[in-house]
Amino acid sequence: MTDTTAAPVTAPVPPAATARVLAEAARAVDAPDLVLAVSRNGVRTVHTGGSAEPGPVLRELMAYELGSASKPYAGLLLARLVAQGRVRYEDRAADLLAPGFPVHPAVRRITLRHLLTHTSGLPGLPADFYPQAVPRWSTDPYGGYPADRVVRAFLRARPRHRPGTRWHYSNFAVSVLGHTLAAATGTPWEVLLHQQVLAPLGLEATRVRPGPDGTDAVGHRRDGTPVPALDTGGFTAAGAVRATPLDLLTFLEAHTGGAAGSPTDSSLAAALTEVTRPVLRRGLRHAHTHTLTWFQHPTPYGPVLFHAGATLGQQAFLGFRPGTGLAVAATATRRVHRADTFVATAYGLLTETP
Repeated sequence: MTDTTAAPVTAPVPPAATARVLAEAARAVDAPDLVLAVSRNGVRTVHTGGSAEPGPVLRELMAYELGSASKPYAGLLLARLVAQGRVRYEDRAADLLAPGFPVHPAVRRITLRHLLTHTSGLPGLPADFYPQAVPRWSTDPYGGYPADRVVRAFLRARPRHRPGTRWHYSNFAVSVLGHTLAAATGTPWEVLLHQQVLAPLGLEATRVRPGPDGTDAVGHRRDGTPVPALDTGGFTAAGAVRATPLDLLTFLEAHTGGAAGSPTDSSLAAALTEVTRPVLRRGLRHAHTHTLTWFQHPTPYGPVLFHAGATLGQQAFLGFRPGTGLAVAATATRRVHRADTFVATAYGLLTETP
């Protein structure tokens, strides 16, 4: 599948104008801590704010929980391993994860591509996840469900439909992908992600575990009480990444060319190109387009690629416009309520600004 939408040429936007746009956008978001950051061909503009008193560490230097916005990191990792010839998109997960183990025929057909693109037929979370999670839903729903349990749930799963036929968003599937890549390479997921993605892109303030005291943003409930740091249990690949807004811009700039241009490593450059290509369409009249790991929407300024995520007390948004040099990263500690405007505001910065 190809996308022939061309991005119109626009005049350079002065940083001062971008700063005014960010300040205006920030007024629409009710959050204790908020960071809105834009990169235009590597020229960065960052706005920080929020209703809470600033702490000793600048908001843009704190690491925020990305939740589901961690998935583009998993996608780039898979694409790079494929570019290196270490795995293939069509490799069957069960064969890599537990060779010879008896599984349901539909599970046997699930490939690495199916897991990443949410077309595996697996549910959003394993069925037996909820009994242990519900009693601690507002404090630690994932920590009691470790990696070996995720793997066992996959091997005994009964997919809802034939792999590759329907799209259904699944944290379960992307988590299985992480465990499968770790098994296929003989390398723990955290180490693999660091070696293949974080270190090559210079993402020194990005990690999958809490950092030293005072370096991580603290989430908030609606009443303002703090939320414990997220423990993803066995669902690391689907939602464990933590990063500073500045590192998020670096990650996005790698996809757009940014200030540093294309990576010199051929497998990384190939992976960055691969994850921007549309691979499936879904919904009414196939209106929804996806790459391996990004949602894609059309805009008057060309297609945008993006992903959002949320944890119990934090939110993140990542997006960019291929071929234009524009990238938007947004993070917030949040008060959860129905009128939340964080994602819409960040999305508007990506889609509505020239």
